[in-house]
Amino acid sequence: MGPANATELIRRAAALIFDVDGTLAETEELHRQAFNHAFARYGLDWHWGRAVYRELLQVTGGKERMRACHARLAIAPPLSDADIAALHRIKTAYYAELVETGCCALRPGVIELLAAAKARGQRLAIATTTSHGNIDALLSQALGARWAAEFDAIVAGDDVRHKKPAPDVYLETLARLKLGAADCLVIEDSANGLIAASRAGIPVVITRSMIFRDEDFGAARFVLDDLSELDVVRQETEKQPHAQ
Repeated sequence: MGPANATELIRRAAALIFDVDGTLAETEELHRQAFNHAFARYGLDWHWGRAVYRELLQVTGGKERMRACHARLAIAPPLSDADIAALHRIKTAYYAELVETGCCALRPGVIELLAAAKARGQRLAIATTTSHGNIDALLSQALGARWAAEFDAIVAGDDVRHKKPAPDVYLETLARLKLGAADCLVIEDSANGLIAASRAGIPVVITRSMIFRDEDFGAARFVLDDLSELDVVRQETEKQPHAQ
């Protein structure tokens, strides 16, 4: 089943729930650079190359990722919670600086799908392991300062006890939307996100990202290279004045 079937599934949903990193934009390289900046600023002799970072992305959440790295290195004494929090603040601030340069556009089809969903009266939500600061940095740049008014629920990693692949962030999103799982559809890019949404009972459409494109997405309802494949996105694009 192809993009036409995925479009129909999306149209039937009362709400669309979006992951952020990798789904809305290819942000992971900027996150990696920001982590390395924070390590240097804090005096840590750490550097996450692309291969190492790809492995560490199996650990969801930036603070958790730093703890996992420290555990692998078996360095004593362990980083304190205060150290982790300080590193994360430096990292988040630098990530925002990078995003503000305009170097990280939303992925193809994202803006069009958001517009089409709003035009049909569908509700929109975000469910992510990243922080509210990171979400705001990306979407303020991409959608404008009032971006949050377009979403009915915004749930970040620190809002729940357990991060993906636990279902907590999706269960909390359903609670805030006051909708059942079958009434919603999740847009994700990773196996961890797919597992989390599936555990919450929500159907999933995968849009392959650069980092996670080769993961196992067998449990997804549909797998797309990007959202521009959707008929609903193509129709929205054709409405726009600049369309040829």
